[in-house]
Amino acid sequence: MIGVIDYEAGNTLSVIKALEYLGQKVLLTNDADKLMECDHIVFPGVGAYYDAMERLSSYNLIDTIKTAVSMKIPFLGICLGMQLLFESSEETIGSADQNASEVKGLGILPGRIMRFKDTEGFKIPQIGWNSVSVVNKDSKLFTGIEDNSYFYFVHSYYLKAENRADVAAQTEYINMFDCAVEKGNIFGCQFHPEKSGDQGLKMLRNFCES
Repeated sequence: MIGVIDYEAGNTLSVIKALEYLGQKVLLTNDADKLMECDHIVFPGVGAYYDAMERLSSYNLIDTIKTAVSMKIPFLGICLGMQLLFESSEETIGSADQNASEVKGLGILPGRIMRFKDTEGFKIPQIGWNSVSVVNKDSKLFTGIEDNSYFYFVHSYYLKAENRADVAAQTEYINMFDCAVEKGNIFGCQFHPEKSGDQGLKMLRNFCES
């Protein structure tokens, strides 16, 4: 069973459809006990960082996520879901502290989420396909996926991981940035595998088989 975390900040429908297409049984839930019974957990996310953290707190999911990770349940964060795994973000939209320079995340992995700088010729958010360079040749996520394959991105903020060993892949838009991470049972990708065609489905299959 694949548990998909429901905290009203995720693009859950397309994720569920992609997993079901791969023949997986999927449970969409915010119930801690049910999530802990799942073989794998997917943590999708679309929206603002602060609001997402508030929703996780309101559903009592913060400790659940940390417990699942500590129990070695394979865990995949997608887009905002990946960003929330890190320590903080420059995205302060909606923060109760109007002068805040950052918002705290889950702190499961070390690193910070940065905002793209306004640069002539580039639109923010980045919306579209971008080639991805695999830097961890032993990556489980990218097994059987050709280097520099294209994946679909929608985002205004990007990851700067502190521990370079956690980085599975990078890409470039305005600047080079980390777009996939992998550490033990923890996986994350900035792009949307569920919207990335055959390569994205292959990645989701790799995760389900991890």
